[in-house]
Amino acid sequence: MNEICGLENLGADPLVRTLLGAAERLELRVESALADAGLSLSKLGVLHHLACTGEPLQLGRLAHRISCVKSNITQLVDRLETDGLVRRVSHPADRRSIRAEITRKGRIRYATGVKILKTQEQALLRCLSEGERRQLAELLIHLCQ
Repeated sequence: MNEICGLENLGADPLVRTLLGAAERLELRVESALADAGLSLSKLGVLHHLACTGEPLQLGRLAHRISCVKSNITQLVDRLETDGLVRRVSHPADRRSIRAEITRKGRIRYATGVKILKTQEQALLRCLSEGERRQLAELLIHLCQ
């Protein structure tokens, strides 16, 4: 019985567990920093697409761009709208089509979020040399193929 209860029999290689744990810790660190500005990676992603597109986007298109289902994008836009960062607008040619548009406050918060994200990225990667960064990126790309 003890043979099947050992962690090595959990079905995950220690390297896989290490990678998953590292990803979780890195994400938590970035999410915590963004939370100080009232953002999350998901909210920042929506604001990014709205800010860079320069025009309102249909919620379905926005969901596709950030790779999430429509029900999740609706809830995400609801929260962003409550925060005053986006607003819903009707399409001029089809009032049934609802689009999301970034507000002035949303643009300001987006710029703040981008600065936080860049600072976090630099802090997270400062322990690696440029060569190590390239090597790690290549290895992760190879692993994910």
